[in-house]
Amino acid sequence: MLDPYRRPIKSLRISVTRKCNLNCIYCHEEGELHSAHPYEISVPEIAKIARLCYNEGVTKVKFSGGEPLLRKDIREVIEALPPFEDISMTTNGQLLDERIGDLEGLDRVNVSLDTLNAATYKKLTGGKIENVLRGIDAALEADLTPVKINMVVMDGINDHEIGDMIRYVQGKEMVLQLIELMGFKNRSGLRGSNLRLIESTLEGLSNRTTANTLHNRKKFEINNAEIEIVRPIDNTEFCMNCNRLRVTSDAKLKPCLLRNDNLVDVRGIDNLSDERALELIMSAVTRREPYYKPSFLDGAYSRRKAGTY
Repeated sequence: MLDPYRRPIKSLRISVTRKCNLNCIYCHEEGELHSAHPYEISVPEIAKIARLCYNEGVTKVKFSGGEPLLRKDIREVIEALPPFEDISMTTNGQLLDERIGDLEGLDRVNVSLDTLNAATYKKLTGGKIENVLRGIDAALEADLTPVKINMVVMDGINDHEIGDMIRYVQGKEMVLQLIELMGFKNRSGLRGSNLRLIESTLEGLSNRTTANTLHNRKKFEINNAEIEIVRPIDNTEFCMNCNRLRVTSDAKLKPCLLRNDNLVDVRGIDNLSDERALELIMSAVTRREPYYKPSFLDGAYSRRKAGTY
């Protein structure tokens, strides 16, 4: 599957629920709109979308939420998938320890953990940090690795803890992801840290530095710890090389995290023929365009849509 910018769709990100057991003050809620009549995507709908996308060359799927482990049927969701090369989940970790037995079929997990300070964690999320730490230990024991630790870096809140977080992942099957704050829910006045400056500092300390060819995402190895920098906003290449199609918790295809004016409703897709269902999926693919892109591409994109390029 190729979008109008000739970008192949290789990854699905499926939000399986809007429900969450935390109240993170920076949460972007996967860019979803709130509905007066919430609908939660069904296992058969997920299975149909996943199968058709797999047949068209998609190789990866990631589950998110809300908190995906609040789905009582998360085991059935995972079991309904075709054999993707990589199946992962992003979780806040609160239920990870007690639900680890339901995650057979997952390859790895991302766990949100912005701090190792219990009071700061409580302030940011309303939750208990000890639940997350137990969940991470359970994921390591279950070989859901590498466990990626998602740390949203914020000025004056947790930026001084980067060193502690590096030491936490050191020598383990873990990767620390330092993530740029996205201003979806910035009523709290949070300010993201300067990740370019942090990146430059880490590069000076790094034993080995590489870059993800897709998003030009820097990866550092420092004393047996692996750190990645994730800048979805301050990185035009992140958008220009995006290969992801999103599925919302209320069964809509979402071509871009940052837009809600181009969604495709696929509720009931499991009752459609494969041909008609694939048409809906392809209609979402054709609506994809980079949210951040060099201005010179606007004209080229317009000409391509008009069939003159």
